[in-house]
Amino acid sequence: MVQAAETAGDLEAMVERRVSGLPLEQVLGWAEFCGLRILVDPGVFVPRRRSALLVEHAVALLDGVRAPVVVDLCCGTGAVAAAVRQARGDVELHAADIDRCAVACARRNLDGIGTVHEGDLTEALPDELAGRVDVIVVNAPYVPSDEIAMMPPEARDHEPRVALDGGTDGVDIHRRVAEQAPRWLRPGGHLVIETSRRQAPLTVEAMTGHGFDTRVVRSDDLDATAAVGRKMG
Repeated sequence: MVQAAETAGDLEAMVERRVSGLPLEQVLGWAEFCGLRILVDPGVFVPRRRSALLVEHAVALLDGVRAPVVVDLCCGTGAVAAAVRQARGDVELHAADIDRCAVACARRNLDGIGTVHEGDLTEALPDELAGRVDVIVVNAPYVPSDEIAMMPPEARDHEPRVALDGGTDGVDIHRRVAEQAPRWLRPGGHLVIETSRRQAPLTVEAMTGHGFDTRVVRSDDLDATAAVGRKMG
């Protein structure tokens, strides 16, 4: 914070905000993610380091694809989309979120490199994307509703509940995404959903139930888990 503050008064105000429980990234106004400085507005979900696993696998799945189309659902700040774009400069990039504050923040982070849509999951996407998308990456909320109270106060008190609450077992949004995604993916396209080690079997079940050939990938270094599904047919 010392380096970020321009005056002693700025530093004092920042310290007070941090002591009040505001996440450090919201105090600073940015977070480091995959080597990028991502703008983080107050009240917007802070990108986690573990979501780099989504970027890693999305980029790997685009290998050999010319002018790929990528959608980042539940995009928050747009961090995952920005990192994918950093790795693949030729990507046609779209992102979407239901939260208006997140959409405004993502539009700043993706200005000039991608289009951000506001709405509920794929309902936000323009019809012309149907059947054209190579990879959909998703960091949907997956905390079970009754476990939110046990989260650190930085998250439960300062991040929107819509970005945290995954329903009774934490995978309600995963089920909705798995149902909606086939319409938007090209044949052989991929859906990549961040999940947890505990919930991965439920995420896989949701994806395989909608025609995806699905596998689980894990990074112990990032403490991250994701389900990767290929659209069959």
